[in-house]
Amino acid sequence: MISLSAYLGYRDAEAALDWLGRVFGFEVTMSFPDERGGVAHAELRLGDAAVIVFSDHDGYERPPRRGETSGLGLYLVVDDRAAVDAIHARAVTEGAEVIWKPEATEWGNYRVRVLDPEGFEWTCGTHRPGEPQGG
Repeated sequence: MISLSAYLGYRDAEAALDWLGRVFGFEVTMSFPDERGGVAHAELRLGDAAVIVFSDHDGYERPPRRGETSGLGLYLVVDDRAAVDAIHARAVTEGAEVIWKPEATEWGNYRVRVLDPEGFEWTCGTHRPGEPQGG
């Protein structure tokens, strides 16, 4: 079996863990503190999706936006349009900047894209990457 997980350094990792839980529904499955009062390593899970979070003590740069988007982000697959709409509503309530409002694409996806409070792009949609899209 092969799987892929993303890892993200947040300046306020504890706040990010809470935000990702409130907006997307991620559950923290493990978290270890670092010697500076931050997070050395935390793991979140939502269905088959897993994300690793740690404290960014070094001030990593976020990719700059070129037009609407930076061209780099995370994509979360959801079951239906209602889930996309619900995530959009929660993200707005929790202070996310909306890049793309929920919309249908010409290839059959229904998606939304937001920036989290630390500038990471999150897209959620109904298309499952790597699988043929039905008409």
